[in-house]
Amino acid sequence: MYLLGYDIGSSSVKVCLIEASSGKVVASDFSPKKEMLISAVKPGWAEQNPQDWWTNLKLAHESVMHHSGVNAEDIKGIGITWQMHGLILVDKDQNLLRPSIIWCDSRAVPYGEKAFETIGKEKCLSHLLNSPGNFTASKLAWVKENEPEIFEKIDKIMLPGDYIAMKLSGEIGMTIEGLSEGIFWDFKNNCISKDVTGYYGIPESFFPEIIPTFGIQSTVSAAAGEELGLKEGTPISYRAGDQPNNALSLNVFNPGEIASTAGTSGVVYGVLDHLDYDDLSRVNTFAHVNHTPEDIRLGVLLCINGTGILNSWLKNNFATSLSSYGDMNDLASLSPVGAKGLSIIPFGNGAERVLENRDSNCSIHGINFNIHSKGDILRAAQEGIVFSYEYGMNIMRNMGMDISVIRAGNANMFLSSIFRKSLAGISNAVIELYDTDGAVGAARAAGMGIGFYKDSKEAFASLEKIAVIEPQAEKRAQYLEAYERWKQHLN
Repeated sequence: MYLLGYDIGSSSVKVCLIEASSGKVVASDFSPKKEMLISAVKPGWAEQNPQDWWTNLKLAHESVMHHSGVNAEDIKGIGITWQMHGLILVDKDQNLLRPSIIWCDSRAVPYGEKAFETIGKEKCLSHLLNSPGNFTASKLAWVKENEPEIFEKIDKIMLPGDYIAMKLSGEIGMTIEGLSEGIFWDFKNNCISKDVTGYYGIPESFFPEIIPTFGIQSTVSAAAGEELGLKEGTPISYRAGDQPNNALSLNVFNPGEIASTAGTSGVVYGVLDHLDYDDLSRVNTFAHVNHTPEDIRLGVLLCINGTGILNSWLKNNFATSLSSYGDMNDLASLSPVGAKGLSIIPFGNGAERVLENRDSNCSIHGINFNIHSKGDILRAAQEGIVFSYEYGMNIMRNMGMDISVIRAGNANMFLSSIFRKSLAGISNAVIELYDTDGAVGAARAAGMGIGFYKDSKEAFASLEKIAVIEPQAEKRAQYLEAYERWKQHLN
């Protein structure tokens, strides 16, 4: 018996097939091999064509099925995870009305700020647990004002994973987790927010059926089965945004547990068991995968947009003579903690929530032409990302969160020993690395959704811890000194 996981990222779509009893990965692949196009027609804009997600899902899926040799009838559940906060619009025939406005698009910031002011700070925070900010609801408000002819044709709104589920099944649904990440969910009244829909003028008919995060949400249609080589009727039994799902992938379900990722953007994600929020909405509170009105489980999310994209930019534009990220890390490791006084502010990928939605861009401070080299800049970049994490984690600590252990997958920036040691050094937290990723987590969760696993403990019994990074006490003062210098350059 097998389970499929689909991970719809902004860089690529990953597909993973696991054997349910052992939890072992049978095959996985991703597409495209180069990063998917993000269209930025204007500064601060970021769009993708959802059809490209589907095309790349099919390519990766075909590869996985071919290399695994698994029969379609032996696949018993499908889980989906996706890049959060994207907006997808379809008409009554399920045709796309425009490209998706994705997570790092900043155009809706003024709409969210005005809604926060008009609805009222106290009401937004106590009911939505966030400012409407730059999230999906505000993106929809932008469409309403700037593309009224498209707004008039809308039948349903979706998040990226809902679109993939629609392509698989022909049915449209949304979870409470999805509604909360779009800032559509009223946590006090446990319903779609009438304050948000009323203020923005969003018809409630735009919202699809509310479905459970775990359970038989829909099944594979005959058309999709033929297109993908899947059995008609295969259950789609789990879906969640990428950060709640990444936490799930690391077996983070309970209050006090912390997960982190460091891909294009970077995240620290912790679980709460009571309604809480940051007064300035610099970190955001959403429904976790196991949240119910009766058993509160909320994910507090710190997001840093300028994370792996900074490292990627340096590789493509600065360290072009180096053939790999490993080579960059090796060169950076020759520079000491603090990079000889260099500081890099990594915020060059749109408005940063941790800075109250300011778009401050990336900047380099303290270059001395006589002492600094390429390795110093590469190290300062990684430290700058880590310091932005620490800046946000202090907000989380002020909300009462204990960040003593951080779980992460052994991927992306966490492959760098400099990144891992710097994060442990400045946060004074133990870093635990696991052999997992979002697609694997979605596949395991699909097994929970069909009832094959009785609970999360059983689903993640085979999760493998592969490394533990302890803080280096002897270097603590050096990290703190570099961090304080870095903070002076924030604007």
